[in-house]
This record gives sequence, C-alpha cells and structure tokens, in this order.
Amino acid sequence: MSRAQPLSVLLSIVISTVTPSSVSQGGGYKATLALGLQEQAEYIPDDNPLTPEKIALGKKFFWDRRWSANGTVACVTCHQPDHGWSDPRPFSITFAGQPTPRHSPTIVNRLFSDRQLWTGLRASLEDQAIHDSNRTDEMVVKNLGAVPEYRAEFRRVFGTEITPEGVAKAIASYVRTILSGNSPYDRFLAGDTDALSPAAQRGLSHFEGRSHGQGCQRCHAGFNFTDEGYHNIGVGMDRESPDLGRYTVTKAAADTGAFKTPTLRDVARRSPYMHDGSLKTLDEVVAFYNKGGHGNPWQSPEIQPLNLTASEQADLVAFLEALTGEVASEVSGPPTLPR
Repeated sequence: MSRAQPLSVLLSIVISTVTPSSVSQGGGYKATLALGLQEQAEYIPDDNPLTPEKIALGKKFFWDRRWSANGTVACVTCHQPDHGWSDPRPFSITFAGQPTPRHSPTIVNRLFSDRQLWTGLRASLEDQAIHDSNRTDEMVVKNLGAVPEYRAEFRRVFGTEITPEGVAKAIASYVRTILSGNSPYDRFLAGDTDALSPAAQRGLSHFEGRSHGQGCQRCHAGFNFTDEGYHNIGVGMDRESPDLGRYTVTKAAADTGAFKTPTLRDVARRSPYMHDGSLKTLDEVVAFYNKGGHGNPWQSPEIQPLNLTASEQADLVAFLEALTGEVASEVSGPPTLPR
C-alpha cells in the first residue's frame, strides 16, 4: 500500500473548500464530497481502487450478520448509522459475541485517515477488516461462500472465489464512502449567517480559543476536526489498571495512555464518549476538558483547564451539536442481503 496521494490525483477532481463536489475514480465510480469536506490527502491503496461494484459488495458484507459465530453480529452492530456510525453501548462486542475493553470509534470520514482504531494499531481500513476476518477465517469463507449470490458477485469483482482478503477490501471500499458534511457549521462558513445559533457562534469562539486562550482546535483541527494524533487526556488513568492506549502499539513511554483524536463531525449522535464510553453526554465531556482532564504523569501538555463558565460550556456544547451533518442515504440505508 502506498501512502496517501492527493485527492486530485487519485480521484481526478478539483473542488472548492465549501461547495459540494463530484469525485470519481477508475471503474466509473462517482461520489459527492458534501459541503465542508475539502480536497485532502486521503488514503486509498493502489491495490484497492474504488469501484461501484466493490462498494456495493462491501456494503452487503458490512451489514451481514453471517460473519459472526452465532449469526447475530455484523460490522453495523457496532457502527450504527443512526448513532453516528458508532455504538450506543460503552463497550462493543467481537464477531464471536464477546465484549471488548473499548468503545467502538466512529467510522465517519475514514477516507481521510490512514491508521485505524483508538491506538492506531491497524495501518489501514483493509488491515483492520482483515484482522477482524482472520479471527474466524474459515467461518467467513464457509458462511459467505455458502451464499450463491455472494460467490457470483465476488467473482465478478475480484475474479476469484471468496477470500478474507477480498472481503476486507470490499468492506474498506464501502467504509470510505461513509462521508458526513453539510452541517450547520459548514453552511455558516459558506455564508449562511443564520445556520448557527447565537449560542453556537459563541461556542465556536470558545472552540477556537479566542475567549480564554485555550482552544479545542489544537487537536480537533482542520475540516475533519482531528489532527489524527494520539493524546493522553487522562480518561481512565485513575484506575488501578488503566488502559495504556497507544503505548501497547509503540512501547514508547510518551504514548502511555494516549488515544487517537476522533473527528468531531456527528459527535452529538455518538454517546457515550471516550475510548471507554465513560462519559454519557457532551455536557460531561466539555466539563471534563474544562477542568483540564485528569492529571497523570503522561498527560499531554495540550490538555489545560479551559476556565469556561457554565454558560460558556453550554455554548461550546451548542457548537459541537452544530457539527451534525449528513451522510448520503444511498450509503446509510440498509442493503438487500442475499439469502
């Protein structure tokens, strides 16, 4: 897999920073970047170009519960469209139906990210999907291969019988089409001064640090509201055996308790919050940051008290709610699955 190439090279487009634009790639694929999603270095491997056939197949795999040992778990089980493509439960479950130690992160706008999961353990969406598949390799091939329509569709897309690698590529292709934009904030930037309420406009000022000097955008940066970095903000670090986060991948002491900065797009839909699902509301999240997180020896220096009043915290929540956007209905609606 090559590192990301400019969107204009891979998808042959020229787009504005605030207007929706058509994007296309080899194979006749066409999609639309919603208002607010800018030209960006995105991540599509050279060996997995987007095609409409592959995306359609990946969508079926994403929604099909025949992945799991007991036929009750699919990707969509923990990445629910109506919940901001995340999980309403604090802790998600594996394809074997067992609980995990972390909350499922959103998969919105993963087109613009390379490393995946809270710790960056997986190098790509393909890598993430293949490792999920490898837990039950034989079961995946057997169960999906038992469906004649899947066998035929897979041969049309990949030219082979069903393989875990191909399933992973198809799912990754579909996930790259889960794009959210056209939020009230985006419309405000585009010139609609009525798109943000007065409270949300005040919250934007707090978010940018214009009022108290400590802004959120240092980490929640850019049009996708993430620096794609890893930070220790103190969540769970007061526990007897805290989750060591990024350290489990790098073994670097500086990464102890650090987790990936999630996008804030559609954040109002995604409770509970944090890698452990420990905060139930955006009010709780803002209050946590306002006090400077939870101090510990590895806490990121960017995490400092915000010193916002109660009303200013409410304004910041109003701004975060204004980041709720739209995912195309043809992407978020359930597919018709073969029997």
